Amino acid sequence: MASKSTVPKTDATSSALPRHVAIIMDGNGRWAKAKGLPRLMGHERGAEVVRKIFKFAAQKGIEFLTLYAF
Repeated sequence: MASKSTVPKTDATSSALPRHVAIIMDGNGRWAKAKGLPRLMGHERGAEVVRKIFKFAAQKGIEFLTLYAF
């Protein structure tokens, strides 16, 4: 997980965007550990980013969003 999480900005039209986006969520615990934080904080930060991704996908008309977390 990058230290700066932002929703990507795009000028693309909705027809150029995919209908389905899949994301493999990995590294939240390592991100927290590298910053001297508890693992749980990394997972909480990951959850915040997921909420931003959901909002972005909905705004852009992306129909399907698959998240794989382990």
